[in-house]
Amino acid sequence: MASAHDKLTRERYGRSADERADRVLKLVGAVLGVVFLGVIGWFGVSYITGTKVSGELIKFDVTSDREVAVHLEIRKDEGVTGVCTLSAVAGDGGEVGRADFTFDQERTRIDKVVTVRTTDRAATARLAGCTTADGS
Repeated sequence: MASAHDKLTRERYGRSADERADRVLKLVGAVLGVVFLGVIGWFGVSYITGTKVSGELIKFDVTSDREVAVHLEIRKDEGVTGVCTLSAVAGDGGEVGRADFTFDQERTRIDKVVTVRTTDRAATARLAGCTTADGS
């Protein structure tokens, strides 16, 4: 009986205020969710397209107490000169070597093995970052 009474009440007076508020909240939540996803996508695309030089440390080899050979893969725009900074780190976490390497080839993808000279035996090598030669 209660359901028949509720049906008659709805037909006579329309939706309750709670139902209207729920519908509005669902609509506002959906719109804000779409806007949020759009902003996240825009940030991602602008970051990726704004990066003119990027690098990846493929592998490294501690060749002696004073050197580390590092295999890098550089991706850059054509005609852009890139500079990548590498650091060599000792087992205790202290930096024992740092070097900048310039990549001015016309290719957009460069694989190269470079050597970082160290003051003590390194345990690992790190790619600190890559930028364009003009610093942007």
